[in-house]
Amino acid sequence: MLGLNYKLRDLERSGKEIRVGLIGCGQMGRGMISQIENMKGMRVVATADLYTKFIQQAYLKAGVKEQSIILTDRIEEAEKAIEQGKVVGTVDSDLVTSLPSVDVIVDATGIPNLGAEIAWKAILNKKHIVMLNVEADVTVGPLLKQMADASGVVYTGSAGDEPGAVMELYDFADAIGFEIVALGKGKNNPLNFEANPSSAEAEAKAKGASPKMLASFQDGTKTMVEMNAVSNATGFLPDVAGMHGPSGTVQDLPSLFQLKEEGGILNGKRIVDYVNGVAPGVFAIISSEKEEVNHEMQYLKMGDGPNYILYRPYHLTSLETPLSVARAYFHKEATIAPWKGLQAETVAVAKKDLEPGDRLDGIGGYTVFGKLFSYSEASSINALPIGLVDPNVVVTRPVKKGEIITFDDIEQEKESMIWKLRSLQMQSTKEKSVKGTPGKSNLILV
Repeated sequence: MLGLNYKLRDLERSGKEIRVGLIGCGQMGRGMISQIENMKGMRVVATADLYTKFIQQAYLKAGVKEQSIILTDRIEEAEKAIEQGKVVGTVDSDLVTSLPSVDVIVDATGIPNLGAEIAWKAILNKKHIVMLNVEADVTVGPLLKQMADASGVVYTGSAGDEPGAVMELYDFADAIGFEIVALGKGKNNPLNFEANPSSAEAEAKAKGASPKMLASFQDGTKTMVEMNAVSNATGFLPDVAGMHGPSGTVQDLPSLFQLKEEGGILNGKRIVDYVNGVAPGVFAIISSEKEEVNHEMQYLKMGDGPNYILYRPYHLTSLETPLSVARAYFHKEATIAPWKGLQAETVAVAKKDLEPGDRLDGIGGYTVFGKLFSYSEASSINALPIGLVDPNVVVTRPVKKGEIITFDDIEQEKESMIWKLRSLQMQSTKEKSVKGTPGKSNLILV
């Protein structure tokens, strides 16, 4: 099978290209536009953002001439521009998901509700969808994947994002028959459950990042969500609520991730976790019971056994997203998807004492952070998934700082798209459980 680089070159030689529609022109989206402009056989032909000046700047920095950037909210004008080799900027995300000439949609908004709506509409328009929105994926990804399968398109997470990078190691180790003990990622800042946009503002400004986004990394929510996606893809579970999160070097990890009776920290195997001290890398802890395999691994200087580490010291975030775009287009395959369904849940925990009438302001805000549980444990206490948190959600009874917020503690003033999809997902799950037909979609797509 030809590599993606050869397939892209061949596509360009034939006078064609993969036409990408991007929604969200923040840091991730801008980087992706520039990277794809360097590639053969692919182009971001349409981009949506609330601020068209961001779109113009992104295309200009990527080397697109100003006269080739057409700003419009009219589908006929957008289609004509694309056919003429120009690119389109718009404030209307629906325009991008509905453009007939667009092959693959990329969601780079980072907003769970918006990402869920974008994926839903992309699939209804029979377009492949690549999610850089892990928060939406862990909340309603199983439903979106069912929809995509039924529509004959690909629903996928992104290469370069940490879950996708972990999945590469998992696929490699699983394919050649290693036992996989643990999957994980590094965390590059101290865990601070109280982090918020105000406390993160100075560092965010120095880094040119969003304070809210940075706070979501500092308070651990992003780490929980990312390993949640790995859990839903592989069936691996957090060994303890919130994961262990030890500190260590790459060399420490094979001995750390052993069972407690063997001197490690684990209660069981096939777990997800994170480690302070190995960022920005991702890892898989593997082992084998075969004497010859262990001999070979030791000869290859992979360690003394019985555990060994596969470690990737980088992930290039949205710069690698085009690989997922190409894989979906050429091979109709996902980089990572919730193949196992809801295995884990990142639940909302109060950052401060909350009183009736308080609104939950979302991921990276002032009111909640996320903590990873197994899905069975989270559902048994009726815990509120972090992806359902938004300003429409109001607290109805006191919740102490550090307590898990449950559905019994809140009400929603207006039902958002992600809440509707979550309800459909839970209904579908219950129906399949009753009928005993796993893998069959009970959804009717209109």
